[in-house]
Formats: sequence, C-alpha cells, structure tokens
Amino acid sequence: MRTIFGVNPQVIALALARMSESVGNSFLIVVLPLFIASDFVSGATFGLTEVAITGIVLSLFGFVNSPLQPFTGRLSDRTGRRKIYVLLGLVILAGASFAYTLATSYWHLIGLRVLQGIAGAFIIPTTVALVNDLAAEDNRGGNMGTYNTFRLVGFGVGPVAAGGVVGAGPYSVASVTFTGFDAAFAFAGLTATLALVLVVVLIRDPDIEPTDPDDQSGGIAVFNPGGSTFLDPVFTLGVASFFMAIGIATFATLGEIVNVRLDQGSEMFGLQFAAFVLAQIFLQAPIGRATDFYGRKRFIVLGMALLIPTTLVQGFIFDSWLMFGARFAQGVAGAMVFAPALALAGDIATDTSSGTTLSVLTMAFGFGVAFGPLLSGFLVEIGFAVPFAFAALLAAAGLVLVVTQVEEVRTPGRSSDE
Repeated sequence: MRTIFGVNPQVIALALARMSESVGNSFLIVVLPLFIASDFVSGATFGLTEVAITGIVLSLFGFVNSPLQPFTGRLSDRTGRRKIYVLLGLVILAGASFAYTLATSYWHLIGLRVLQGIAGAFIIPTTVALVNDLAAEDNRGGNMGTYNTFRLVGFGVGPVAAGGVVGAGPYSVASVTFTGFDAAFAFAGLTATLALVLVVVLIRDPDIEPTDPDDQSGGIAVFNPGGSTFLDPVFTLGVASFFMAIGIATFATLGEIVNVRLDQGSEMFGLQFAAFVLAQIFLQAPIGRATDFYGRKRFIVLGMALLIPTTLVQGFIFDSWLMFGARFAQGVAGAMVFAPALALAGDIATDTSSGTTLSVLTMAFGFGVAFGPLLSGFLVEIGFAVPFAFAALLAAAGLVLVVTQVEEVRTPGRSSDE
C-alpha cells in the first residue's frame, strides 16, 4: 500500500480515532475530581475520605484495563480480528461516558470507571496490534511514533479544555438547561462516538490467520530458554516500560506539594505536567522514524539513560521553569523509549501473535501509570526527593536490563518507500 511519508494511511485514520477518544477520556481526569467534590454526587463512603475516593476512581481505569490487556490481545490473535474488539471497546466507553450524566453516588462512578477500564482493555492492545499489522518492517517505527503522537495530542488537549467546559455551565439549548458536568460527560461520549464512526468507515482488518485454539505458543514468556539472553526480550521491554511509566507518573499526585515548594499556582503545575506530553508530541514520530534507519535498541538505551537524571533532578529543583525544563527533558527520554520499544516488540512478534506480544508493553505502561501516583503518595511522606530518587533507581535498573537482555532483531536500513 502507498504510504504518506512512510506511514500507512489506515494508521493515520486509526491515530485520528484514538486522538478523538483520548480527548474525551482525558476530559474525565479533570472533570471527575470536580464532580466528586460537587453537590451532584453523594452516598456511602465506608470511612474513606473524598480525596481517597477520587484517587480510587481515577486509578481504576488503569488497574482494570492493564491486567485484562493480554487476554484481549490474545483473543484478537486467536480470532484473527482486531477491528471488532476496537469497536466493542468504543461502544462501552461511549455508553459509560454518557451514563455519568445519570450518576448520583460514588458507587455509580466506581462502576462506570470499571466499565471504562474494560473498554480500554479492548481498545488499547488491539489498536497497537493493528498498527503493527498495517506497518511494514522497514517503517514500523515511524508508524508507531505517528500513532502515539496523535493519541498524545488528544490526551494533552482534553484536560486543558475540560475545566472551561464545566465552568461555563449551566447551558441552555432549545429551552433545555443542563449543567457544565452534563456537558463535559456528553462531550466525552461524543468523542468516543466520533472515534467509533472513524473506525467503522476507515479501518479494515488486515489479513491475519486465526491461531489454532489448541496452539499454546505465542503467550507471554518471562525467560528465554535456548536464547542468547536470560530474560525474554519482550518481557524485558515491558519491565522497562513499567519503570519508565512510574517515573512519569510520580509527578502527577504531588500537585499541591509542588506548588507550595516552588511557590507557584496551579496553572504553572499544569504547564509542568503538560511539558512531558509536549515533548512526546514533538518527538515520537521523528524518533520512531529514525529507529527504522538506525535501529531500535540504541534509542531505548539512550532514553532509559536520560530518564535517570531527568527524573532524579525533579526532587531537588526549587524553580518553576527549571521544573518545566526537567519535565520536558523527561518527555524526550520517554519518546526515545516507548515508540521504539513498541516497534522492537513488533519486530519480534509473529503475524499471529502481535496482539499478545504488544499487550505486554501496553499493560506494563498502564500499570506503571497507575502505580506511580500511589507510590509517590506514600514515599513523599519520607521526603520530597524520595519518590523521584526511587523512580530514578528503577530507571537505572531498566537501563541495565535493556542493555543486557534485549537485542536488535532486524538490520536497520533505508525504507523502500523512500
């Protein structure tokens, strides 16, 4: 198939769909805490504080979808179909987003968040597997990078607009009045619906042979018996992605502490939080494309090495703009790890196992994003620098693992599309 700057047009369409879905899903990161703190939701808390309930509701998405991803990825391999599972996930996601407008208790929010986590388990590994299926060996990095760039644009735009949508309410349309929260939840539902339409119209399943139900190969392996390394390389890349995600997410839960420490407002914290995403948006595609020419492993190694100081230094900074710079540099490190790691795992995967193989990395990243805020919340009680030092130590361990347990599986070279 003809490509656009080395990227499959269907990958661009899929990336646009994920961007739309990510806008609405990231809306909820801002809207749900505001909704929980409002008078619109109440009910039994079983002794939990409002802050604890907020943390549970926000974390549930990652904790539910991450362990399910290998199963949904494996299911898509078994059936030889990806699109149907993406559509199922988007239907569940859209329905749950609209249903928030009817929620009146904390348990409604928890139930809907669990549903959205299940939806994510269908969407995340199957879309990444689709990208891998649609990409060629010599442009897989560029396709992965482009896909991640669009997804992150959506993730970055959502939180910026969410507060404004809530604050501008109530709204009146055709003599019907609805709150800012209703508008925000409806918007999240509409973005998922738009993604659904894009997938229905623009995406087709590639020709994948379903795997034999009795074939037990292609599962997740920890060790690499008979290979040149002790650990399975995909498992190793998953561990490195997990450690990286913890380092990224450490910052998220420390907003009030960071603002007091740096004597800054919440707007500056939002800018610092977004700095990581900005770096990813600018660099994922070009770095992914560069790995097609120069190899995957060297970028992953450089990224893990850069992750160590850029994470550690955040625990010792007292200037707002220096913190912004550190977060941006951490984003550069992340861009050098995640898309190249996905591309390398895609190189390793067979035609009938990419859903399972790539789910190892997406699951690991999801777990890291979920665990990071919880770990930092406990470790910061010891000292502000402790969570960042711990995350940097994990990055160092990840670097050693990648250097010793991961090898290139293809010879880099210029793309045939050039």
